[in-house]
Amino acid sequence: MPHLSDPHFAERVLASFAKQNAMHLIRAVMPLVEHGKTEIHVAHWDGIEQQHGFVHGGVVGMIADSAAGYAAMTVVPASASVLTVEYKMNLVAPADGEKLIARGQVVRPGRTLIVTQAEVFAVKEGKETLCALMQQTIMVMHGKAEK
Repeated sequence: MPHLSDPHFAERVLASFAKQNAMHLIRAVMPLVEHGKTEIHVAHWDGIEQQHGFVHGGVVGMIADSAAGYAAMTVVPASASVLTVEYKMNLVAPADGEKLIARGQVVRPGRTLIVTQAEVFAVKEGKETLCALMQQTIMVMHGKAEK
């Protein structure tokens, strides 16, 4: 991982996360922000279920996209923002548990493009089960602040 371009990256990432109405909508939280890594947790509740009682795949995608995107944001300068340009996700097991944990990390940092990945785990009775794998490309928008 390259050196820290912004020593206040964690505060900047958490402030950005707080602006995401989509994350508020699904009641997600971000308990971990490290250089090149983040985690997003969401409790399983009936408002995010699909017809079989599992957490909907769209919600799984939302938290994977945000966890990996925010991992990318930890490695860019304070004057830059990030935007997802592509991701590929494999749903490998039902999202069945008391909560989901999305762990995002930077695979390859770059000046213009950052490659990230995320794993999403369903936690049931204390046991984590991998339910999704995602690879993502992030565009760094130099000099462009968030709304």
